[in-house]
Parts: sequence; structure tokens; C-alpha cells
Amino acid sequence: MDSEKRFELISSIAEEIITVEELKQLLQSGKKLSAYDGFEPSGLAHLPFAVYRAENVKKMIEAGIEFILYLADYFAFVNNKLGADMDRIKACGNYFVEVWKAAGIPMDKVKIVWASELMDSLDYWDTVLKVSRNLTLNRTKRAMLVAGRKETEKLTTAQLFYPSMQVADIFMLGVDICQLGMDQRRANMLAREMAEKLHLKKPVAVHHHMLLGLQGAKEGDELVDSKMSKSKPDSSIFVHDSYEEIERKIMNAYCPAKIVESNPVLEYCRFIVFPSLGSMEIKRPTKYGGNAEFNSYAELEEAYVKGLLHPLDLKKAVVEGVEELIKPIREHFEKEGKARELYLKVKEFKKTR
Repeated sequence: MDSEKRFELISSIAEEIITVEELKQLLQSGKKLSAYDGFEPSGLAHLPFAVYRAENVKKMIEAGIEFILYLADYFAFVNNKLGADMDRIKACGNYFVEVWKAAGIPMDKVKIVWASELMDSLDYWDTVLKVSRNLTLNRTKRAMLVAGRKETEKLTTAQLFYPSMQVADIFMLGVDICQLGMDQRRANMLAREMAEKLHLKKPVAVHHHMLLGLQGAKEGDELVDSKMSKSKPDSSIFVHDSYEEIERKIMNAYCPAKIVESNPVLEYCRFIVFPSLGSMEIKRPTKYGGNAEFNSYAELEEAYVKGLLHPLDLKKAVVEGVEELIKPIREHFEKEGKARELYLKVKEFKKTR
């Protein structure tokens, strides 16, 4: 695959690339390139994690990138996820691996790295200190959004280490590309800045879109408020949701007629259904226009804005698309074996934010 095709694949999952020229230069260099995405083991898997981000990983692998799936267990500990119980956090991390398998990520082509393993070296903490001594306390607090926290929240001293630790991760993993969400932008910008100061490899940042919660975004909401959240069950679809649960959540979702902006149902279409399935069929009575098939999101959006597609008909089609994507993952965990044991264990854990 030539560098132009590889660039097209990578840019297809990006809302922002910093910088485009740097990425093109990397792809044209002929060197083996690596990228990572990181996850705090913190509870049951929802749609953005299990389908959207899994599809992103598949495209990166298709583009010839060596991919690292980073299980940030100690970050979950610092953020008090699952009661900061490391046994539970580890179990949830192993459950995540099963989710990735069920989602169709070719696990023989990715590398699993645990934060607790990466941190088990003096070099790691040496890097953390070098990064942190170049950051003021105010700058660190402003970067706390990467940890899913606001500056105004009550923070522990351990949480203040979070941004410096995440930057150290990037350098210790040695990746060329940080393929994370827009909510991690501040951390990646810090890493690029620190790379210059510390004379380390400067990563390219490929940021993907952060899906809205099904309740939509309210005016004045920050990204951390409006995105899908596992702590708000009705704001997202989980991979273990039944067809009836999927239907209930989507039918109750915010979806104003003819409006695209801040419409989570259209976001499902754009970022999940079309990239994964390629098309969408609308089933409706003849008196309401009859059945229709859309082969691109652009076609669907145009029809919706013109009022040719009713929100109710759109929601029904999205229910079917999401069910098609989630069903094989859900069934993977319904079979007896390791995956089901891990699911039942994580399901019982007390969730803490």
C-alpha cells in the first residue's frame, strides 16, 4: 500500500491531525511506525469503546501501523475507578481484551501493554519528573481535562500527576502516533511541547471525534460533560444491552427534526453505522415515502435536513444498525467460558467515577 492510501485510511478516522505534513513525512519515510490508544479499565464497555474505537484500530492496522492497546490500570487507580481496587481494575482490563476480540480486532497484530508494567522502571519515573518539572501547577490543572476532571473539582495529589504520567507514557512507549480522542488533545500537545524541551521523539497526534451522549449537548457544556459516559447509563449504548434496551435508549434520544448540529442520532450514523456497515436502510410505509436506502452519510444528512426523513424513521433504522453491530459482541459474552466469567465479575463491581 502506498503512502497516499495509508494517509487516506488514517485521515478517515481523524477529526484533527497535528500535523498533516508530519504524518505524511512519517508515511513516506518507509520506517515501521507505531501508534497507541489508551483506556482506563473502569467498567462495562459501551459503543464508542467497543465499535467506534475498534474500527479506528482496524483502519490503523490496515494502514500498516503497529498498534499498541494500552491498559491504563494505574491511571484508573489514580482516578479512583472501581474503588481503586487493583484486583478489580485488572479483571476489567482482561475483560476489555475480550471485548476487543469480540469486536474483531486482529489481536495477533496488536500489542497489549499495561501501565503497571510500563511504570515498573526507574526510567519511567525519571521521565515523569522531567516532564513535571517543566510544568507549572496551573498548567497541570488546566490539563486535568485529559483525566476526565474539571479544574474546579476537588483533586488529590495523585491526580495532579496524571498529565505528566500520560506524557511519560507516550515517550516510554516510543510511539510515532498518538491515536486518541479529542478529549486527550491537551495531553498530546503537552507531549509535543515536552519532546522539544527534552529532546525526545515528537509524536504526531491523530485525534478522533468524541461522540455525544444520547441526551445531546447543552449550551455551555464542555466536551467532558456532553460526551457519552459510562457513568450515565442512558447516555450511551452498552455492548451487553438487549435489543429492547437499545431501542428504548435510541427512541428516547435527542434528535431534532432537520437539525444536524449536536444531534447524537446522526452522529451514530456518521461515525458508527456507515463506517462499519456501509449503508443504511429506512423502512417506512408507502404513505410516508416508502423504503429508502442510503449508501453514504452525506446522502442521509441531506435528506434529513430537507425534511425528507423523519426523526422517528431515522431512529428505527439506527436501532437496527446498532443491533447488527453489537449482537456478535453481546453473544460472545453469553457463551460459557472466560469471557462470560469476566463480564459477570465486572458487572457486579461498584462503579465509581
